[in-house]
Amino acid sequence: MFTGIIAGVGKICGKRTAGGGIVLDFDAGFALTDPKEGESIAVSGVCLTAYAIRGHRFSADVSPETLSHSKLGMLGPGDCVNIERALRLSDRLGGHLVSGHVDCLATVFSRKEIGLYTLFSFSLAKEQDRYIVEKGSISIDGVSLTVNSCSSGVFSVSIIPLTLKETTLGALKVGNRVNIEVDVIGKYVAKLLSPGVQAAETGGSQGINPGFLAKHGFF
Repeated sequence: MFTGIIAGVGKICGKRTAGGGIVLDFDAGFALTDPKEGESIAVSGVCLTAYAIRGHRFSADVSPETLSHSKLGMLGPGDCVNIERALRLSDRLGGHLVSGHVDCLATVFSRKEIGLYTLFSFSLAKEQDRYIVEKGSISIDGVSLTVNSCSSGVFSVSIIPLTLKETTLGALKVGNRVNIEVDVIGKYVAKLLSPGVQAAETGGSQGINPGFLAKHGFF
């Protein structure tokens, strides 16, 4: 698990095909202290298994499944990525719980400078926007952000100067693609409230009732 608080901006320094997927080599831009072969590192929001860790550098395999749901396959040597190491139980949870499992890609729809802040709007598939709520959490290229507003297939976020400076979001332009992970809690709630699950849990009756709520720990 991760928090969406980026530790540094790294770069891709190598890319090659392997076994139907690809292998990417990264320079994290900061020392990976106490490295452990096989540890999880989030790269622009994608949880990868790191190996060949040496100083600032590490390598990771990217599977066909990950390539189909993220933009990692579109990147190459010299491209910048957001880097975050896995959350430890003793760490502060400064952002929100991020699994590193990207749900979909979104496209930068607009970018506006408003005083010191930058307002981004993104478009995405409508089947994903059901999980996005105003003032809820969302991960964009691994960065934990708060949703300003949302409507059918579009949502916006306001980004502070520090976040623009310390992550790859500052370089985003209209038309660029980004990795999106919606709030995992929203996905679980949506599944529990789906008609099929409700019918199975309530013996065929539709809707939420006291028995359903009690069974799922609400009271």
